[in-house]
Amino acid sequence: MQATSLASRFSAFDTSHQVVLAVLLAGALLLVWVGRANRGNESGVLVGKLLAVAIMTFTVPLQILYLTPEYWSLERTLPLQLCDLAWMVAVVGLWTHRWWAVALTYYWGLTLTTQAIITPDLVAQFPDPVFILFWAMHSTVVWAAVYLTWGLGLTPDWRSYRAALVGTGAWAATVLLINLSAGTNFGYLNAKPASASVLDLLGDWPWYVLAEIAIVAVVWAVVTWPWVALHARRSPQGATPTDGRPAHRQR
Repeated sequence: MQATSLASRFSAFDTSHQVVLAVLLAGALLLVWVGRANRGNESGVLVGKLLAVAIMTFTVPLQILYLTPEYWSLERTLPLQLCDLAWMVAVVGLWTHRWWAVALTYYWGLTLTTQAIITPDLVAQFPDPVFILFWAMHSTVVWAAVYLTWGLGLTPDWRSYRAALVGTGAWAATVLLINLSAGTNFGYLNAKPASASVLDLLGDWPWYVLAEIAIVAVVWAVVTWPWVALHARRSPQGATPTDGRPAHRQR
């Protein structure tokens, strides 16, 4: 990839970063309103599918861009980062409402993708295509999680929590083996990112990885419990789900 001049390098919380965060928040609020207004009808489903198409519109060109000689990099070209998987499951969740895809979109989108948004590993500045595609991909994944959960009311329970832990663990084990064999660092499982991140607070390798596992398990439990408690209060005692998706209930 061609070197980026210092004047055009991205800097966390600079003007462009602040603008992106403002757009992200505004879009999330709009999608909650649209989802609630169209919950339970075909319009709500259609909006979700349009968002799925928007995600693919931005992410597929990014993958193609990284295949070109100018942008080629093993770690950036291969779609093995968790954010790469997040946009894929977000598309499935928005299009089909499959419980496992909605679950992974919720946990990955709201707690892991947001880490990349707050402390991005990015050097390109607007209007570089990498800048635009990076923020479009990450923002739309968060929007997908917000729309499915607070918009359409597809919320998690303990089954989705377990599925997210197992799915994430399988990804981490697979990527760790790839890193060891290929000398890569997908998921920052073998070393911390070069730029500042929350991992700097968790010690050296492998302790920060173990700390991440514990923190993720606790945080995901915390963001699951309120939905479970809300469902328990609203459901008749002893009622069982009848929609075929026991891991998600419409709120």
